[in-house]
Amino acid sequence: MFKYILKRIGVSLLILLGVSFILYALLRCLPTSFVDLKIEAFMSNMGEAVTQEFKDQLYKTYGLDGTIVEGYFGWLGNVCRLEFGNSFVNQRPVLAEIFNANRLGTSFFFAAISTVFEFLLAIPLGVTAARHQYSIRDYAVTVFVLIGISLPSFFFGQLLKDLFANKLGWFPVSGMFDPSYSYTGWDAIVDYLRHMFLPVLTVVVLSIGGRMRMTRTNMLEVLNSDYIRTARAKGLKENKVVYKHAFRNTMIPLVTSLAGLIPGLFSGAMITESVFDIEGIGKYALTAMQQADIPVIMTYNMFLAFLSVMGVLMSDLMYGIVDPRVKLE
Repeated sequence: MFKYILKRIGVSLLILLGVSFILYALLRCLPTSFVDLKIEAFMSNMGEAVTQEFKDQLYKTYGLDGTIVEGYFGWLGNVCRLEFGNSFVNQRPVLAEIFNANRLGTSFFFAAISTVFEFLLAIPLGVTAARHQYSIRDYAVTVFVLIGISLPSFFFGQLLKDLFANKLGWFPVSGMFDPSYSYTGWDAIVDYLRHMFLPVLTVVVLSIGGRMRMTRTNMLEVLNSDYIRTARAKGLKENKVVYKHAFRNTMIPLVTSLAGLIPGLFSGAMITESVFDIEGIGKYALTAMQQADIPVIMTYNMFLAFLSVMGVLMSDLMYGIVDPRVKLE
């Protein structure tokens, strides 16, 4: 087991190096850079042309004057010294910007609540659809799956906001609290939950479809196995056959999906947070991308890449718990 973990850690480091280079190269190949945006803003405000010497000095100041390879190894050298640099936009340390307690905590709470409801709804619905194949409830789950897979988040979120916030007035339109009132205690908690209801509903509905389909497909495959027919032939109750024997094997593919759960808790829902004006890490990262803030984007994405490889490693280790037949070597 220890040897397997060391080998996987080595492979993960190589993956992170490859991801970092590809990501840096893509950012440097963007149609416009932070310097270009800064020059355009300067010319728009001042109404004066900018000399080539001034442009070259700006590129040098922000470390964008060399080639992509030179810039990447410069960034990698700084990271090895635990120096992640400052944001191009506000010149504050990148780590302080990304790991802002309020911003990251908001996204984590938002994602955690959405994930809990996603599992609580998706797995039972997937199981009941598989147990009653081609029934009305199976067709209803299938329609729900198609809705969750097909609708884009910005469209569905805007639809919910227009219906339940603008027209019916049941929930706030945007934000995380009502600035016109100074709530305390339970009133503040209720106000916060009212603001978070529609964003959480958006994420749950749009993410529940894939997990329901996975659960249904795996459960159907397991229910048609020989050992399930043998358990039924022995006279075991149907609930015991499904939830004790079949469901455990259904969990194996679900464990694989947990690899993407950890980065999802910290990445934030970029589009949903922007639609509902939630000051989370997802909205901040989207703004940084639009401003071509390379230090912020690199640090944010490498943090998610690190969480992703750790999630894959944890899911592999969990196989041995879910299925004792799996041996990690």
